[in-house]
Formats: sequence, structure tokens, C-alpha cells
Amino acid sequence: MSTDSLLHTPLYSFHEDAGGKMVPFAGYAMPLQYADGIMAEHRHVREHAGLFDVSHMGQVRLLARSGGVEETALALERLVPADILSLKNGRQRYTQFTNAQGGILDDLMVARLDDALILVVNAACKAQDIELLQNELGECLVEPLEERALLALQGPEAELALATLAPDVKEMAFMDVRELDVDGASCVISRSGYTGEDGFEISVPAMDASRIARALLKHPSVKPIGLGARDSLRLEAGLCLYGADIDENTTPVEAALEWSIQKTRRKGGKREGGFPGADVILGQLENGVTHRRVGLLPEGRAPIRHDAPLYADAAFEDSIGRVTSGAFGPTLEAPVAMGYVAVSHAAPDTALFAELRGRAVPATVKALPFVPARFKR
Repeated sequence: MSTDSLLHTPLYSFHEDAGGKMVPFAGYAMPLQYADGIMAEHRHVREHAGLFDVSHMGQVRLLARSGGVEETALALERLVPADILSLKNGRQRYTQFTNAQGGILDDLMVARLDDALILVVNAACKAQDIELLQNELGECLVEPLEERALLALQGPEAELALATLAPDVKEMAFMDVRELDVDGASCVISRSGYTGEDGFEISVPAMDASRIARALLKHPSVKPIGLGARDSLRLEAGLCLYGADIDENTTPVEAALEWSIQKTRRKGGKREGGFPGADVILGQLENGVTHRRVGLLPEGRAPIRHDAPLYADAAFEDSIGRVTSGAFGPTLEAPVAMGYVAVSHAAPDTALFAELRGRAVPATVKALPFVPARFKR
């Protein structure tokens, strides 16, 4: 597919100027990598700071038509299993839209800023997410923030770089959200990201995006990073990719995401259930599941990829699951993967086998993340 037929983010010309190799992703032309290549970009984020364009993702503001942010939070709780009501001003939380079977329609971040909730949803799902919000939350104003871009600045030196343009970010901790001036533009900044490293996501007016990106790249720690390294970084961090590791046929409990369901929404909580698929999800929290998402360390140097079958034996007689994400992990200098396996084989250090071009590759179940997170708590 020619990238000419794809949607462009406000940073498309910036990527071309920076030498980005553009590829189709979720309907957009996005940079897979730059001149240094995926491995070098991955390592640069782990050691310094990388700048990602994530403007293809959806940004949505929710406001109650009458009442305050509490009414908005309670309305959103009809669609997600997280406790949104207790979310403090200037904080954000991870959750999922679920369906009647407990499956995940999308995963998202929800931030509270004064009288509004700000949602960030996945690019491939944003049209259906916005439609869901508009159809189900009639008491709320659903405002897609189409005139905003989104940058992610990730890595141990991200604070150092961003503080040159917005000094107040030094006061932020993991999952804090602030509205701050960045080089003359009014931005919404969260201290979070998708790499396991400390870092920030910066919602910026589209007209200012290229200027701010270039200003950040003036810092010696910062380089532009593409989708290739973004994928290997999030995989080492044990973070799910929607459409691969989670989808409408996997529940948050099967996906090992039950940590994102607070006690208030669980059985016996003040606002137990009340979201789509609550009977299934709360039942799984009580009684367990048949298969779970786990980390996998294959032997050798060859990665095991998405949809590779998993077996308990090298003869491929006892099928126990499949791989959902796999790549070479530059930080570990070894292949890493995630997948779903029968709970009988989900304990760390369990030995199993993946099928790779008809060959049995030994692999070991590994507790996630592969690379410890370095968030600023």
C-alpha cells in the first residue's frame, strides 16, 4: 500500500525530513524506523531518551451535560471495570472497554483534569470507541480532540530533556497529569508511556507539534524513534498490544490485567459490577480461568512470532496455547515472547515448546516484565 493513500499525522513532514521509513499502520503512514535502525533506536530509549509520534491514537474529552466530573466518572463506569469515580484530579488510570462476554473491545487511559475526563484510545479502535461513548453515554458530551497531536518522550533522560521546555515536569510522578506550557503551547502532559521506562506523553495542538518535536530533538539525549523499537520496547516491558495480545475474545483476567480492576468494582465492592461482561469477569476473579497470558523465553536466537502454536511436548501432541507477540529483545540480547497457555503450564519456569517452521523450540515461562520498569513513583 502506498503511504500516499493513508492518513497523515501532523508530524508526517517531520518524519520525512528525519529520514523515517514510512509504513502503513492502523490506516496511517507511520515511521517504522529511522537511519540508525530498530536495534539502535531500542537501545537509545533504554539508555537516553526517544521521541515517538503517537498522534494516530484517539484523544477524547468527556464532560457531563449537567453536573460535574463525578457524574461523568459514574457514566464511564458503565463501560469499563475500573474505579473512575475515585480518580483524583491530575491523575490517570488504565482500563478497558468490555463487551457482554467480558472480552476487551479496546484498552485505554483515563485522566481527570478539573471538570473533564480525557481518554486516550487505540488508533484502530478509535472510531468504534467514540461511537460507543456517544451511543451509551447520552448524559455526556463526547468531544474527539481531532486538532491535537500526541508525542511520547521515553527513557531515563526524558525528564532532563522535557524540563528544558517545561520545568514543572520535574515535580510529576508516574501517572500524574498536568496542563503545562511547552515552548509557548498549551499541552496536557502525563508521566506515563509504553516502554517500561520513565517518560511522558504530550498532547499538543496539532499546529505546534512539529515545532515542539524539533525543539525536543535539539536536546543531545533525544532521537526520533519508530514503531519497530516501540514494539520491542513494550514487549520487553510485558505490555499488551491490542489486536495481538488482547482482543474481544480475551478477558482482563485471562490477560493478567486484573490489577486494573479496583476493589470497588469487584464482588462486595461499593459499586460491584455494572459494566459489560461483569458476571463473566467477576466470576473469573472468584473462580479462576482456564488459560492465562504469560511471558516466554525461547531457547536460541530465533524469535517465535505471533500465532506460533505452543505445546507441552516436543512431539506436538499436547496443545496448550499460542504465541501472541514475539520479537528479538535487544536489552536481553535474546528472543522474548508473550502468549496464552493453559493454567496448568502458566507457572514461572515451566518448560514448554513452540512450533517454528515445523521444529520444536524449547521455551520457558517467565514472569513479566522481562525488563524491570523504571517509572518515577
